[in-house]
Parts: sequence; structure tokens; C-alpha cells
Amino acid sequence: MKLKKMAALGAAAAIAAAMVTGCGNADSKTVSGTTAAGSTEAVKEEAKETAAAGEEMTLWYYWENESHQKALNEMIDQYNTQQTEYKLTAKYVPFADFKKQLSIGASASELPDLVLLDSPDHASYATMGIFADLTGKFDVSSYYDGPVASCTLEDVLYGVPFGSNCLGLYYNKDMFEAAGITKAPETWDELKDTAQKLTSGNVGGFAFCSLQNEEGTFNFMPWVWSTGATSYEMNSEGGIKALTFIKDLVDSDAMSKECINWTQGDVMNQFISGNVAMMINGPWQIPTIRQEAPDLNWDVALIPKDKEFASDLGGENWAVIAGGNEAGALDFLNYATQPEQVSFMMNTMGYISADKEIAKTQFTADGDAVYRKFIEEMEYTKARGPLAEWPSVSDAISLAFNQVMTGAMEPDKAAADAQAAIDTIVK
Repeated sequence: MKLKKMAALGAAAAIAAAMVTGCGNADSKTVSGTTAAGSTEAVKEEAKETAAAGEEMTLWYYWENESHQKALNEMIDQYNTQQTEYKLTAKYVPFADFKKQLSIGASASELPDLVLLDSPDHASYATMGIFADLTGKFDVSSYYDGPVASCTLEDVLYGVPFGSNCLGLYYNKDMFEAAGITKAPETWDELKDTAQKLTSGNVGGFAFCSLQNEEGTFNFMPWVWSTGATSYEMNSEGGIKALTFIKDLVDSDAMSKECINWTQGDVMNQFISGNVAMMINGPWQIPTIRQEAPDLNWDVALIPKDKEFASDLGGENWAVIAGGNEAGALDFLNYATQPEQVSFMMNTMGYISADKEIAKTQFTADGDAVYRKFIEEMEYTKARGPLAEWPSVSDAISLAFNQVMTGAMEPDKAAADAQAAIDTIVK
């Protein structure tokens, strides 16, 4: 990888110092002095070959899915063959190590030229000065507001949305018919009534992942936003109302308290097993449901609303590293964001394009109606943050709804405690 000389990054150094124990840097390359006859000529020949192949650039990503990796490398290979000025190479960094490597790389001034990262993490690294300012250098006017907001900080564009997903309401159509329910619920009152009617024996009416971590917060935030409250207004009428609504679902047995232990994958498994009639989940589950439960009769609707429809934004963003080969990285981004390339990547991964115009062209086949419902849901998505300290805010929120769901605390008290924690973070 290339060495980048950057401005002082005190925040990155602090994070890296806390993470550096036990971390190697096996992929770093250093150039030593020549010691053998003819080595100087060999270096010159290598330099000529490199120049002929174009300026070398590196991209970091964390996808472990083999098909995702294959699609990315195929797009990069096409880019490298259709021009000679740059040569891009992709490097896989495991998700568990991605933040650590990015932080350590920032502290050591060793970074790639381009990264693909989880959208909620974008702001924290932008505040470190790691990412280049792309304001005015890339047109995002046709993109959904939520994805653009996830890579914007204080009106400065620090990235470009790669692809997006969101959450919707899955429901079992056979269970609906058996209960005499003719349409999916559109409001909170309808959702509660429907969930109670569908709850019977070992079947729960409704479920969503409620883990006390970011995955749980991802699923809980649409309820807060639907009231009109922001992410930082838990101790508000809307925040308390959202907590109270979830408490009512649990107290009425329409939603199992076990949701505090279920991942999104667990919730999906409960749904396809017939143990849950309705669930909140994302479009990435569709291929698995179709493969593992081909006879299941189900559909997707917008998440029921209080005052307004709302969903949570998921997905990744591109970010150009400041001080790297910014011109080359932008050249690749201009290629990678063309309709043909975006459609190829999105369709391969089951993602929705962050570009609204391209999204309209996706999933037009007869069997893709459920995907199109998620495209409609994208109009109502919001980004968590963007805030460098979002993980701490998320911790306060997930603790609040877990306390309420377990009966450890009443909604108003949990909201007040969460707000106190948030207020120390967001000053």
C-alpha cells in the first residue's frame, strides 16, 4: 500500500493507541536500499512496468460474501482494462478489523486511496480528516437524501453512497387470510390490532431484532422517527411514545420479549418457520427466504406509521482518502457510479441503488414486486447520525428500549436516562 503524508490526526492517534496491542502490519511494504549488482536496473525496469500499467491505487472493503467480492473485482478489472492511467487493486479487510485498521492506518499515515465502509461509521472518520472533501467534485443531486446525509458532515460531502438497503414489514399472507385480515397494517394502531389477532399458541404476531447493540438500534429508530422526533430526542413526546408502543406490544404478548436476544437473521428464521406472522427486516433476506422456504406465502409493506412513514438506512459509502491519489480515486468513482456498473453491483448484491434514477430501473421483473416495495420505502429512510459519536448515542438508545421491553424500567424513566446520556455526547 502507499504511504500517505497527512495533517496531524490526534483523534485517530488516540483511537489507534487503544487498539494497537497485538495488531500486525504484515501487508505494509517498505523499499530497502539496493545491495546486489544489477538491482538498480531491475528497479528501473519495474518502475517502467508500473508506469505502463498506470498509477497504482488501493481500495479497502470488508465484504466476506464471495459473490460480492467476485462482482467487485470484476468491475475493477473492467475499469483497469478500459483505461491506462490508473490501476486499482482491491484488498479485503475483515469487518471486525476494518475500523481498527482504518484508525491505525490514519495514525501511521498508511492508508489506501479509496474505501468502502459502513455508512454509520462515515462521520467518525470524516471528523478525523481522513476523507477528502468531494463537495462540488461529485454530483449527488439524483441520490436519495438519506444516503447522502450519511456521508455529509456540516454541509461538506465526504463521500458518495455506494448502495443502500432499508427495513420493511414482512407478513405471512396465509396467516392473514386465516385471521380474516385483508390488508397489511399502515398505522401503529392497525399494527397492534393485527399483531394481537395473529398471536396464538406458539405463534407471535410481530417481531423485530431488539438486541442491545447497533443492530437493535437500526431496527428501533424507525419508531422514533415516525413520531417526528429526531435521534437525539428520546426524552420527548415522540421518544416516550415510541418506547411505550413497543412496551404495549410486549405486554400484550403480540411481540415476544425474546426479541432482545434475536439477530435479524434469527427473526427471519422465526418468520420462515411460521413462529412469527409479521417481522421487520431488510431486502437482503429475500434470497434466503426464497431458497429456504419456497412455499411460504408472504409479502412486504411499508413499516406502519405514527405521524409519518420512516425506515432506517443501511448500506455502504465510497470515501476518497485525503492525501492519496484523489484524482485517480475520483476517476474510478465516475466509472463505478455509471448506470451499467451500479445496476450490475446492486443486482448481484440485492441492494438498492442510492441513485434514485438508477433505482427506478431495478427489479422490474414480475417476481420482483417485493424488492420494489423496498425501493418505495427508501423514500422514507433516515441515516443514523451522521455523528462521530453515534456509537455512544446508539448505546444509550438500545439500553433504553431493552430496559422497557424487559420491564426493568418504565418508558418515561428510560427515555430520561437515555436523554441524559445523549446530552453528554451531543453538546
